[in-house]
Amino acid sequence: MVGSGAAALAGLIFVAMSINHHIIIGNKTHKNRAINMLSGFTAIFMASGAALIGTQSPAALGIEWLLLWLIATAIFVRGYVVAIQAGMSFIGLNVPRLAGGTLCYIAEVIAAILLILGYELGLYIAAIGIIILFAFLISGAWLLMIGIYEERSKS
Repeated sequence: MVGSGAAALAGLIFVAMSINHHIIIGNKTHKNRAINMLSGFTAIFMASGAALIGTQSPAALGIEWLLLWLIATAIFVRGYVVAIQAGMSFIGLNVPRLAGGTLCYIAEVIAAILLILGYELGLYIAAIGIIILFAFLISGAWLLMIGIYEERSKS
């Protein structure tokens, strides 16, 4: 259920980006926020899909998730840092959002490690982390749209 929602929202963000591509490309904050939203929703979709493979062991799922979430975490943190350094738009760029989003990604990495070690607790941590991350990504997509609107109103 979460995976299909993530895929749908990633598609909507892609459409919004294609309509406003000139604004997003011209603003490093918007560009990196868009990358973060797309990669985050894609990671949720891929993690959900991997979890549905019925014949694999929890350790195999943990390895898949570990690789996926390490890459997604690196994309998220890098994008946020670049957006802050660019200083082009400060809508939603603050320490609580950075910390909250990063904690969600780290929870997914920890969940994957727990699965690799044979602890089913990893599934529960992953579920909670994905649900909270989903909320962060939705609010980030909203902030992207507000930033684009603000940029348009300046023109």
